[in-house]
Amino acid sequence: MTNTDQIKTDMPVIGSDGRSVGSVDSVEGGRIKLNRKDPQAGGVHHYIPSDWVESVGGNEVRLNKISGDVTAEWEEGPEDSSAQAGNA
Repeated sequence: MTNTDQIKTDMPVIGSDGRSVGSVDSVEGGRIKLNRKDPQAGGVHHYIPSDWVESVGGNEVRLNKISGDVTAEWEEGPEDSSAQAGNA
């Protein structure tokens, strides 16, 4: 597993396909909390399990999943999932 101590606020989070997933708000235990996409429109925070992180470097977080798979988890996941990717 990647050392999450290297992950900093506002680092871009990139899927394995090179597409943006969002940016880091914070690291909470075994997951990464992403910044809200549109807080003015009631946007929610999304979470990524730390075991989805492939690497941290070059001022970005690279995932071992493609961006479409990550966002599909958000759309299908429960509103308050803390064990896996989801919304809160």
